[in-house]
Amino acid sequence: MLRPDGSRGFYDSVVAQPAVTVLAVDNHRQVAVTRQWICVHGEPQWRLPAGRVDDLDETTQAAAQRELAEETGIHANDWHVLGSINCADSLTNHRDHAFLAMGLTSGGERKLEPGESDLVLHWLPVEQVIDMVLAGQLPHAGSTFAVLVAKVQGLL
Repeated sequence: MLRPDGSRGFYDSVVAQPAVTVLAVDNHRQVAVTRQWICVHGEPQWRLPAGRVDDLDETTQAAAQRELAEETGIHANDWHVLGSINCADSLTNHRDHAFLAMGLTSGGERKLEPGESDLVLHWLPVEQVIDMVLAGQLPHAGSTFAVLVAKVQGLL
C-alpha cells in the first residue's frame, strides 16, 4: 500500500459489499426491531432490519425495500434517505446506507435466509428504541446511526 506521505507499508483490510438498514416506523410510533443470533459476535442482538446490497439490487433503496420485505414481510410507501456510515474504517470498506420507512403495510411473506431462521420481529415504541441506542443495547452501527439521525432530524 502506498501511504499519503509516499512511503510503502502493509495494511490488513476486508473488502465487503455495502449494506442497508431500515428504520421502519408505523402510524402508532412503533419500530420494527429484530432479534437474532449474530455469528461474528457470538450472541443474539437487537437490530433494525438490515442486510447486504446484492448485485441484482438496482439501488441501495431497492436493497432496503427487499431486505425489509424479506426479514419482516413489511412494505412501505414512504421512504427517506437518512445517509450512510462507514462501519469499521480501520478494518474494512464496509458502508451501511440507512433509510426511514413509513406508510407501512404488513402481512407479506417473509423470505428468511438459512442463517436467519431464529430472527424474530418485535414492535417497540420509538422512545424505547432511542433508549436502547443510548444504553448500548442496539450495537449494530447502521441501526444506531439510523435512529440517531432520524431523531436529530425531527423525523421521530
